[in-house]
Amino acid sequence: MELFKALSLFNRGKYEECTTICTDLLKKNPLDQTAWILKMRALTLQVYVDDIEGEEEGIAESLLDNYTISSMPRPGTSLKNPGTSFTGQYLRPKTQSGRPLTGIIRPATQSAISQSIEQTLRTPRVAMTARPITASSSRNVRLGTASMLTESGGPFIQLSRLNISKYANQPSIAKSLFEYIYYHEHDIRYALDLAVQATKACQYKDWWWKVQLGKCYYSLGMVRDAEQQFKSALRDFKTIEVILRLIRIYIKLDQPLAALDTCKKGLEYFNNDVNILTEMGRIFDGLNNMSMSLKYYKIIAQEDASHTEAIASIGIYHFYNDQPELALRYYRRLLQMGVYNAELFNNLGLCCFYAQQYDHVISCFERAITLSTDENIADIWYNISHIAITVGDIMMAEECLKLAIVNDNRHALAYNNLGVIQIRNGNITAARTYFHAAANIANFIYEPHFNSAYLAYEIGDLQTSYIAIKKSLNTYPNHYDSRTLLNKLERYFSHM
Repeated sequence: MELFKALSLFNRGKYEECTTICTDLLKKNPLDQTAWILKMRALTLQVYVDDIEGEEEGIAESLLDNYTISSMPRPGTSLKNPGTSFTGQYLRPKTQSGRPLTGIIRPATQSAISQSIEQTLRTPRVAMTARPITASSSRNVRLGTASMLTESGGPFIQLSRLNISKYANQPSIAKSLFEYIYYHEHDIRYALDLAVQATKACQYKDWWWKVQLGKCYYSLGMVRDAEQQFKSALRDFKTIEVILRLIRIYIKLDQPLAALDTCKKGLEYFNNDVNILTEMGRIFDGLNNMSMSLKYYKIIAQEDASHTEAIASIGIYHFYNDQPELALRYYRRLLQMGVYNAELFNNLGLCCFYAQQYDHVISCFERAITLSTDENIADIWYNISHIAITVGDIMMAEECLKLAIVNDNRHALAYNNLGVIQIRNGNITAARTYFHAAANIANFIYEPHFNSAYLAYEIGDLQTSYIAIKKSLNTYPNHYDSRTLLNKLERYFSHM
């Protein structure tokens, strides 16, 4: 009766209560294999996470990554150096980490695309913590220490005393035991040992164990070995999970075209699958091919009308293509779906303003400030400063930008705009200081470099202007004003 009750609690998702009953059963009969497996499954599901999505690139990966096929610039074929020619009429802004702004914050978009150790060691996107993102994320720490909380006298299973070869030959136990070791104990070495022996026991015919081998290899940084395992698993049995994991490997290897080929092959077996289409939209987004990204996000919206990422991405596309009234429709759709956060009301306020629906602007930004957190309050004040600049209230704009810097002292765009306001006020020294601060914080945006170059040109410091304008063009080669200023400087230097 107690075992039936524990099984019922397990099926209803009440894993802690199920674990308690199984513990009592094991105290009465330590050899009760049914209660042992049930408790193992309950403990696993308590800490189970979707490890396909929950990935962040740490310092070790960004600096010591030697998996990529080439470190040279490959415009259009690399996510770290995407194409510089834009098909749209705009340049999409970047986040404070240097990644192109997307419709929704996704995994692996928190860390910056680092080309040097100085840039890597800078604080991450949020800038609320003093340490950069490391490879040992808090999720892994929680998974590794969760076993200490399960038993007052120690862990539930002593892995060092576990007979791996014995359980590898018992298919009914091996899979549950692997998931317990991998997700609960987070001991990749023991999990890999079990997976290898279980794969041999089933004579390499079970695709599930090949997937687990690939997961272990991927966690240990053996990306090419993981790729071979996933390909072998796909030959045996086609599943969406394996296709997604293979796509993740190609993205980690910085081979977006190979990832797109994998997506297209996956769509042959799983027609219009939302997960695969989402990966294609993200990859095209990373390659700055916004029109293709929009195409796949629209297909996703047709397949799943409540897909938040697709709706938000379509909305941001229309906003930056000077169609705020269309973007407003998509953000209102998100509001109707139940999304209720500061970012959504911030975007609604901007869309209402640029669509000339002024009666809703203030109420949207008031709601955004009310719902804001330490992570996004600086961006909200920065956007409010744009509203103030547009209506001509420069003093309010300056106060909003200062509030943005107070909440995030590494907000480069706020420093840049403060510099522009200082030029308007005639304070050249303060403007130069703000531009230099913005350029040092975020060398991936072109505005501070161009403003510094223009300011230096106006006061006659042509050499400084030339150096700054070259940095601006390295960031945004198609910027017309930068090209014009560079031509003036080169023409002047040629006549010296």
